[in-house]
Amino acid sequence: MIKSPDLLKEFEDSYSGKEGPLPFEKALEIFEMLWMEAKEFGIIPLKDPLEDIEKDIRIARILNSCLKSFSPD
Repeated sequence: MIKSPDLLKEFEDSYSGKEGPLPFEKALEIFEMLWMEAKEFGIIPLKDPLEDIEKDIRIARILNSCLKSFSPD
């Protein structure tokens, strides 16, 4: 969980300003490292991937209805 999203956004902006867009290979390398770390901590794979799926679907429907009602079209 990100505790300081403003700080993360500032870091991302400064990194992309100095380094330019992140190449796909580098992004894939970062993803793989994060995946391995999550496996080491036992976060993935999920024991029951469909656990609480009904709640997720309900939230998605609510958010989608909000987007449709605020759409400029």
